[in-house]
Amino acid sequence: MKKILTYGTFDLLHYGHINLLKRAKEMGDYLIVGLSSDEFNTLKNKKSYYSYEHRKMMLEAIRYVDKVIPENTWDQKIEDVKKYDIDVFVMGDDWQGKFDFLKEYCEVVYLPRTIDISTTKVKKELLNVNNG
Repeated sequence: MKKILTYGTFDLLHYGHINLLKRAKEMGDYLIVGLSSDEFNTLKNKKSYYSYEHRKMMLEAIRYVDKVIPENTWDQKIEDVKKYDIDVFVMGDDWQGKFDFLKEYCEVVYLPRTIDISTTKVKKELLNVNNG
């Protein structure tokens, strides 16, 4: 069985997220998503609209996702790759090169982002709707 791993916050779930998860799943048989915990988001100076538990519930409902694990630190990736016997690590290409250190343990793939959508863009557009 070919196992795939990706990470993210997956706040304000949108079609770009679904597209990433679909393309990641197409690369193997079993997709694990490392989901940023609320505490980890605080360390990254990020605030999610939805709690970890709600984001986890939404991800688990997506047919491409087989397992959701908490992402608690930047440094857990090597440990997770080893623990879950990962074959391919997948991230959006906005992270190009940042996870090349994992090539020692598995294949690393950076997928092109879905054009014209991001959580940041959604948040900005919602703010404009509310202020307009």
